[in-house]
Amino acid sequence: MDCRVVVEAAVPVYDVETEDEAIRIAISKTGEMLNPDLNYVEIEMGSRTSPSGEELLPAFVAADEALVALELEMRVFNVEQEEHAARIARKEIGKRLTNIPLQVLLVEPIPEEGENETAEHADSGRTPTEEDESGHGDGEGDDDLIPEFEDLVEDN
Repeated sequence: MDCRVVVEAAVPVYDVETEDEAIRIAISKTGEMLNPDLNYVEIEMGSRTSPSGEELLPAFVAADEALVALELEMRVFNVEQEEHAARIARKEIGKRLTNIPLQVLLVEPIPEEGENETAEHADSGRTPTEEDESGHGDGEGDDDLIPEFEDLVEDN
């Protein structure tokens, strides 16, 4: 099973005056720590809400220092359980982001490609190989077909 894992990171940023500046610096700082080893991790701004439910910026600035909430998303392949995927993501990201607290927000199984193909072909009313076996495709690329093994053996 493959999973999509989203981890929240609390990134400290120093010598900033505004929330926007803190967010830009936090994303840049996190990207530098993750690259080149984990360049496939997507970095996005996190979300925060006040106790009353009001949406807040993901950065809190006080005394020219900020704490920025970022969401880091990565895909983990060939795991047995969702819990295993969460541990792998925390370990891989945590190795590069030293002294930055992490919390797993979401673990979501990724549907396998075979499941999607079966569903698509069920909607079209044909099996995946029906057109291929009949030899009557859309006509495009017929000149580029690979010859059968028997044809190759007969020519030699």
